Amino acid sequence: MVTKGSCMCSQVGYEFTSEPATTALCHCTDCQKWTGGPYTANVVVPRKNFTVTKGTPKTYDAIGASGKVNKHFFCGNCGSSLYTELEIMPDVACVKSGCLDGGAKDHDIKVEFYTKDRLGYAKEIPGAEQLTHFG
Repeated sequence: MVTKGSCMCSQVGYEFTSEPATTALCHCTDCQKWTGGPYTANVVVPRKNFTVTKGTPKTYDAIGASGKVNKHFFCGNCGSSLYTELEIMPDVACVKSGCLDGGAKDHDIKVEFYTKDRLGYAKEIPGAEQLTHFG
């Protein structure tokens, strides 16, 4: 199985060759800033199965609540948020599902992180594990 994604202007492309390890929403205030929305929607995949296939994304390092680096990858041209690599989770990439080719998929969300920061109108996903923070 190969899943592909790209930024809005198509200058950066990527693919992964495995099923997601999990799917997650993150409601933390950093993710709210990162997306300009109430949360990030993530397809979490093993880094060993994730490859940038076109272009070179820019990066921004933020320090998470853990004190460890959250490296954000984005297109330097159109600004699309592509994926994150969290020092606290060294074996996976958190792919932003809105950049999957063909549009965001209606994934069965397995976990919601930082529910303490969830906005009132963003309701709990039934059946998803609810965590007030990460880790």
